[in-house]
Amino acid sequence: MSDEIICRCEEITEDEIIEAISNGATTVNEIKKWTRAGMGLCQGRTCRRLIEGILSKQTGIALKDIKPSTYRQPVRPIEMGVLEEDSLI
Repeated sequence: MSDEIICRCEEITEDEIIEAISNGATTVNEIKKWTRAGMGLCQGRTCRRLIEGILSKQTGIALKDIKPSTYRQPVRPIEMGVLEEDSLI
């Protein structure tokens, strides 16, 4: 058993990821949905490769055959002037 934190943003451990895989998760997106790993502020930039490695090791799927997960770009505050400069008005 490993309580090593894999996803720091969501505080998801290696054991939680392995449990999701043993319960039927076979893709990185399924692991995200079951555990929230990769859904934090960094959107998986820190943990994505670790999750893919665990998935590969647990399932025997080659790393090159694991499809990357979907992710959203981080939201950052911007100044209102930026929007004015880009507007067509």
